[in-house]
Amino acid sequence: MSIWLREKDLAGFSEYMLNKSNEERGHASRMIDYLLDCDEQVILPTIQSPQRAWDSTQALFDQVLVMEKAVTASINHLYTLAEADGERSASAMLDWFVEEQIQEEAEARFVLQRLRLAGDNSAALLLLDQQFLDGTALASVKRAGNRYRGAVGKGTE
Repeated sequence: MSIWLREKDLAGFSEYMLNKSNEERGHASRMIDYLLDCDEQVILPTIQSPQRAWDSTQALFDQVLVMEKAVTASINHLYTLAEADGERSASAMLDWFVEEQIQEEAEARFVLQRLRLAGDNSAALLLLDQQFLDGTALASVKRAGNRYRGAVGKGTE
């Protein structure tokens, strides 16, 4: 996704997606660390080559939201299995992922809303791209997420 965006001269969106890719690898490492700490065998399945092209930036981010929802469903499934098996440590570990997915889906929806507002206006698309490059595009979503995380943290102490 990052490569396609870069090929379209959307450096801000490209950098954002590259950062997301790196973040996802960190999430995988977190899960692997948990499994190893619990003396479990880690099995990594073969993954398919990713999609290479999209009709538009909006179509790409439509796919991002679909992917994030699929990840959320997977985490919820793991949580259900952990609870059914009485695996409290797994449930506790998954709590972090549940919170993270709330933020991930909120970001994807926010980007899509902005892209829908921009429509076919290339100047608006370039302005959004510049906001991603400047790091200001998601400021309001991140502030809202931090308020949510603060509220969740206060309720659990």
